[in-house]
Amino acid sequence: MNSRSLLVLAIALLMFPQIAQTLYSPALADIGQVFAVGPQAAAQTLSVYFLAFAFGVVVWGRMCDRIGRRLSMLAGLALYVGATVMAMSVSTFSALLGAQALAAFGAAVGSVVTQTLLRDRFKGAELAQVFSVMGIALAASPAIGLFSGTSLVQAFGYRGVQGCLLLLSLGLLLWCLRALPETRPQHLTTAKLFETLWRMLQDRDIWRSTLLVALFNIALFSYYSLGPFVFERLGLSAQYFGYSGVILALGSGLGAWLNKRLLHRGVRGPRLIRLAALLALLGGIGVWLMQDSGLFVLAMLLVVLAFGMAIPNILGSALVSYGDRLGTAGALFGLMYYLLIGGGLILAAWSQALGETLMVCGALAVLLAGTES
Repeated sequence: MNSRSLLVLAIALLMFPQIAQTLYSPALADIGQVFAVGPQAAAQTLSVYFLAFAFGVVVWGRMCDRIGRRLSMLAGLALYVGATVMAMSVSTFSALLGAQALAAFGAAVGSVVTQTLLRDRFKGAELAQVFSVMGIALAASPAIGLFSGTSLVQAFGYRGVQGCLLLLSLGLLLWCLRALPETRPQHLTTAKLFETLWRMLQDRDIWRSTLLVALFNIALFSYYSLGPFVFERLGLSAQYFGYSGVILALGSGLGAWLNKRLLHRGVRGPRLIRLAALLALLGGIGVWLMQDSGLFVLAMLLVVLAFGMAIPNILGSALVSYGDRLGTAGALFGLMYYLLIGGGLILAAWSQALGETLMVCGALAVLLAGTES
């Protein structure tokens, strides 16, 4: 499989978990009505997703070093298919959360194994460029998820979203079965899990990267978990929430495009991360100031633009010292930041305060980015 074909498949695999997350956002209000739970409980659906996703990342990352990238990907996608079928037939909210957790565990394969595939094939500046291309493609995911999810919920309720996810996951499973190559190095020695964990826990750069990834993701996904209820409070229909995804996708795409251009011109990644952190803080302040108007979406543009700039640089440089154990290190790295994302989204759902959440994330990102060497 040539590099271009691999990139196309990798883009689809990386987009899938994000689409799965954002497809659910327009369904939260319907889930609350169907299962008779309040906004705080309904919003926990995404929190559970991230927490289960975190454990999926470490398992699939470990497995892709042991049994290979291809077999791990196929197993994870098959598990997602089964969990989605289960979610379509549940009758209680707790059962839905359980099915959602199992699905998230399977979906994690699309993140950690795909990143490992890319790190197998590309190195250094070329890898940063590849992640920038991925960032541009991923910018479309929120628009696809929110817009499609809104239409599906209006027509079929939250089960329409589940049906769509079932078709998507089946399509990806068949595509990988036919075309996904094995990129695991032939003479790779599987690193010891706890030895690698101990090394990473003592690595200040890993902690900085972990916290930055978590903060930018909490800022982004707090909008998807709290946004439906903000629009409801403002008296705006769910359709407008779906349209907002298109606007935010443009912002994220612009950020990823700017990042790619600036990297090409020789601007260093740490400087771009500092700029992104500042933009995220300014966007959070703007959302807080305009939270009583639908115009707060315009301020949210700065947050998603910052996400598009920062994430490729953080992910592209985080594991440069772990080339002999990319699967295991990538798994543990993902576990660390997804646990933080899940915990942060639980706090965001509890607070129901979007502007304040964004300002805290932006301020902490500015402090951490300022310590970048």
